[in-house]
Amino acid sequence: MNDTVNMIDVEVAFALPDQQKIIDLKVPQGTTVHDAAVMSGIVNQFEGLVLEGMPMGIFGKTVKNPQAEEIKQGQRVEIYRPLTIDPKVARANRAAKAAAKAKLSS
Repeated sequence: MNDTVNMIDVEVAFALPDQQKIIDLKVPQGTTVHDAAVMSGIVNQFEGLVLEGMPMGIFGKTVKNPQAEEIKQGQRVEIYRPLTIDPKVARANRAAKAAAKAKLSS
């Protein structure tokens, strides 16, 4: 039996503000999202990256249970880092900055 018949091509991605990495790999059909991330070795590319408990998704959509969700041919596992600021606060900060800039311009 040919082992490559049951293998699928996937990607695993992680990014920091100044560094990002996408790793292409072949995994056995039936591999979970979490296991694909482990198999990629991406933790060796980023100091301090620990996969346990990290939110993960596929193409921008969060996966509720990465340890149970199977990845499919051609999908990309994304490992999400914790937010450093609430998105609502960030929008408010940008709006305040734009308003202050507009006031200076007039």
